[in-house]
Amino acid sequence: MKNNKHGAPDHRAPSFAEWLAGQLHERGYDLSGPRSGGKSAFASDSGISAPTVGRMLRGDHVQDTRVLAMLAKALGVGLGEVLVRAGVLDESELRAVQHPPKTERRITPEQAADELGITDPQERRLFISMTQTLQRKPPPDTGEGNLAER
Repeated sequence: MKNNKHGAPDHRAPSFAEWLAGQLHERGYDLSGPRSGGKSAFASDSGISAPTVGRMLRGDHVQDTRVLAMLAKALGVGLGEVLVRAGVLDESELRAVQHPPKTERRITPEQAADELGITDPQERRLFISMTQTLQRKPPPDTGEGNLAER
């Protein structure tokens, strides 16, 4: 067990390298020695280069999300778990991404047209009419009828 910066035993979750070694061991990769072949076999199976697998198992920080995504796929675990284990995200950041706060911001079709930069009057009427149709709300009676029906 590692010691923290104050010299006391560190009781946190295992390091990324320890976690990864455990995952590989559970999947039958032999990491018992330099010639055991487990690292090379996993590298071949995962598509991750052998030097990168070695760096991860030594505890070198790997922050390349493409590599971490390949690792997640090869292990059959969620990318979020791998990102947290690798120290790219912490648990609260992952939760915030997975479950963003619900906002009550609703915009009108007119505001949406403004935000999308739809300025041509005919395109704007068509966009607003189609949006209202999709919302299943009858469009306001402008005397022009629905453009979609023309």
